[in-house]
Amino acid sequence: MPGDNTTRLILASGSPRRTDLLRLAGFSFSVVVPTVEENALPGERPEACARRLAENKAEEVARSAPADHCVLAADTLVVVGEEVLGKPRDFDDAVEMLLRLAGRTHRVLTGFALHRRDGESWEKLGGLEESRVRIAAVSREQARAYAATGEPLDKAGAYALQGLAGRFVEAVEGSRSNVIGLPLERVVPMLARLGVRPG
Repeated sequence: MPGDNTTRLILASGSPRRTDLLRLAGFSFSVVVPTVEENALPGERPEACARRLAENKAEEVARSAPADHCVLAADTLVVVGEEVLGKPRDFDDAVEMLLRLAGRTHRVLTGFALHRRDGESWEKLGGLEESRVRIAAVSREQARAYAATGEPLDKAGAYALQGLAGRFVEAVEGSRSNVIGLPLERVVPMLARLGVRPG
């Protein structure tokens, strides 16, 4: 199976950041956006939540995927302590989120799942990647100016490492692509194991 270059890739995500990352890595793929509700279960730890949501997204899309396709799904969480920061509700929420991150280190967790059907059985791979990001001190005026650009309004944690907020980032420990939404260092070798290669 691996090495025959016949396995096609489906990205189970509506994230433009994941699309950009895979394209920059040289992959051709189609996109199917899953309808999984991205909510944590009561008492669920962030690590378990990220992995469960990625698995649920992959499973949903894989149910209708052709046999010669591999489905890739992921879920990225920004975590301060044990609190998950989702996407901001509005401008003011984006400002407050950025100020919560300012002057401290937070974690970015990405759960990822790959499902490929082989006849009547499924081959499934997956995992969890963690990066740590240190944000510099940010004034309220700076946070408001950044929020006014609109960039943070659809981003977990209200910032984008690859965007204008990059100037606030003092350090990244671990995978930078993980912070953007997909740990390519982990995912690309797994895609190769399932017969999916760039091109």
